[in-house]
Amino acid sequence: MIDYQTFTLDNGLQVYVHEDATTPMAAVNILYNVGSRDENPEKTGFAHLFEHLMFGGSKHIPDYDTPLQRVGGENNAFTSADITNYYITLPATNLETAFWLESDRMLSLSFDPQVLEVQRNVVIEEFKQRYLNQPYGDIWLKLRPLAYHTHAYSWATIGKEIKHIEEATLEDVRDFFFRYYVPNNALLVVAGNVTVDQIKELTKKWFEPIPAGQPYHRNLPQEPLQTEARFLEVEAKVPLDALYKAYHMPGRYEAGFYPADLMADILGRGKSSRLYRKLVKEKALFNSINAYPTGNLEPGLFVIQGNLNKGVSIEEGEAAVQEIIEELLAKGPLESEVLKVKNQAEATLAFSEVELLNRAMNLAFAANAGNAEWANQEAERIQSVTPELIQAAARNILRPENCSTLYYRASA
Repeated sequence: MIDYQTFTLDNGLQVYVHEDATTPMAAVNILYNVGSRDENPEKTGFAHLFEHLMFGGSKHIPDYDTPLQRVGGENNAFTSADITNYYITLPATNLETAFWLESDRMLSLSFDPQVLEVQRNVVIEEFKQRYLNQPYGDIWLKLRPLAYHTHAYSWATIGKEIKHIEEATLEDVRDFFFRYYVPNNALLVVAGNVTVDQIKELTKKWFEPIPAGQPYHRNLPQEPLQTEARFLEVEAKVPLDALYKAYHMPGRYEAGFYPADLMADILGRGKSSRLYRKLVKEKALFNSINAYPTGNLEPGLFVIQGNLNKGVSIEEGEAAVQEIIEELLAKGPLESEVLKVKNQAEATLAFSEVELLNRAMNLAFAANAGNAEWANQEAERIQSVTPELIQAAARNILRPENCSTLYYRASA
């Protein structure tokens, strides 16, 4: 249970405070309600580029990391299709340093052309190393546009292509910043050895003077129901043939997410899962295989992926996967399987919330999605899932016409 209090500044910044006097630390998490889904289809990769630019100096602070390190703090950030998230952990006695740093970044970046060039090159190099020059690295560059034909989830967070980052101008960067990096499009969570009164004082001092931006009303084109199976086959220099099957499924906080999430655990979480036990251990068709949901806020994907052993065709592997799916559709999961994965999921949740930063993040994610209390309802929602609900989810999601299949063949 994450206890919290919340208030909103005059400029629209939502603030959540989780008091925990048992720790000497504090966590400061700022979530901006912008991800790759919000990008112009002709200028993709900007949300991720901004994750880098935000560390390149702000209006009054040319060097972000050094002042934080001097007070014993650490920081990082990540970008997804849905959000961009920045976080700091530091001794609670030095909390104001985090407010100084983060408020200046929200006020304005430095917009130094040299910083743009440096971070542009960093992102381009990351694109090449992680997505183009690494075995299987381009999977999501191919699988996303196969599965999504309309929605902005059709491109990866890194962007559609390097060209979009190469051609980004300083004007593009300014426009993106002042559209999305504004107080009324952000959410601040402060957790740890702090008090609500203290946080109210600090937020009013450091964040309230920052002017609000124009309200952002997300109105993205929605993906229509997929009505026929899709297929793509590619070949590259990779060690083993690989199979990817992606099915459309409910979004992260929708009721249907939890049965699908546990279904993924039954099929492909760990060495006791159905796919691993039967296709890796018993039949030795696959070298590795798993199943998972992408967990997007809007309807995401249920993915089954595996690398086949040498000498086993992808067609044979897919047929074996389909056989296991058919068994789940026909008979549903065993009570013992459901109990096991529910306990695993609840234990994972409980262990994660031992960490102060994870509590802050979970609160931020839920609040941004629409209701901070969802962070406290996870265990209850997990435990409410029945074998019947999992079987119904399987029948709704694991339909051939709802599936996009990718054969990734190893070239000779």
